[in-house]
Amino acid sequence: MKVKEVAQKIEPKMKKTIEAFQHEIASIRTGKATTTLLDRVKVEAYGQLMPLKQVGNIGVMDVHTLIVQVWDKSMVSATERAIRDANLGLNPSADGQNIRVSIPPLTEERRKEFVKLTKKFGEDSKVSLRNLRRDMIHDIEKLEKDKAISEDDKNRGKKEADDLLHKFEKQLSDLIAHKEKEIMEV
Repeated sequence: MKVKEVAQKIEPKMKKTIEAFQHEIASIRTGKATTTLLDRVKVEAYGQLMPLKQVGNIGVMDVHTLIVQVWDKSMVSATERAIRDANLGLNPSADGQNIRVSIPPLTEERRKEFVKLTKKFGEDSKVSLRNLRRDMIHDIEKLEKDKAISEDDKNRGKKEADDLLHKFEKQLSDLIAHKEKEIMEV
């Protein structure tokens, strides 16, 4: 296994870290209605917890309103309760087989909390990226110790690990800045 193979093994893991971060911040409210707000909501249906997507369709009615079309009429109250209890600060109201979810405007204090949360998720992802870099360098040093590569190759590999880390940390920083701007936008 050469340096390139080590890098090819680590890079997809770094991409997955970025994707996981994007998924995490997608559920953070920005004051606008988006279906990803309800991604984490679990509804008690048929004796087990199910994702909201498996109980009904989620759509955007307007900038400040989501609508959930529940497929089974008997699940409307359980779905409404699940949205209310999801700790998102949302107050759903049933309208026949549909549930309207109004997205209240965010207060300045709440916006700052969401920015802190975004930065926390970002920092966790950066730690994950750094751990992957550490693993890559460890693998490269092991190759050199086993005499599979030269010291020059080891140094090139360490530089490549640093370059990969900087590339993905920059992507992460850009995503954090974009989400922060989105949250603070009134």
